[in-house]
Amino acid sequence: MAKTFFVLSPFLLIFSTLISANPSQYFSETLAPSSLGLKQEKLTHLHFYFHDIVKAKHPTALKVTQAATTNMSATYFGAVWMMDDPLTVEPELDSKLVGRAQGIYASASQSEIGFLMVLNFAFTEGKFNGSTLSILGRNAIFSTVREMPIVGGSGVFRFARGYAQASTHFFDVKTTNAIVEYNVYVFHYY
Repeated sequence: MAKTFFVLSPFLLIFSTLISANPSQYFSETLAPSSLGLKQEKLTHLHFYFHDIVKAKHPTALKVTQAATTNMSATYFGAVWMMDDPLTVEPELDSKLVGRAQGIYASASQSEIGFLMVLNFAFTEGKFNGSTLSILGRNAIFSTVREMPIVGGSGVFRFARGYAQASTHFFDVKTTNAIVEYNVYVFHYY
């Protein structure tokens, strides 16, 4: 049986490369921030209170699942809560509402009460109305100050990066309801 071999000429190779290099088929390209209307980067400090209401007539955080062994764990290991917590200017729940903390937290430590926090701060006030900041980090709730990274954002906070510091302002042992003070430092474009 005879074998046929094809040899591409250098001209044919270059021509086929040019045809296949259609700009609409690029997987990625480098852009200048200004091409998206991004001007300068700035640092913003946000300060608010997070109200995690677990036991009440209208809770804002609900346990949605747990492991078979969670009830035998001193740290609630394996439990997961869904939240839609109000964010206010002052520690009082009836103070001005500036947004909501929406997401989940899960008990992820067997040695202390430490939560994996996956949440968005969804702002509803002023120039941040409609914008979000995304948090993904560890929250050892009995530490005086906890630091969690900001991993992104939307709206005014596109390309956001920074960190959020949480400190417990109030905690009720019977209900596990809490008020947490947040100081957020975020770099973003304007």
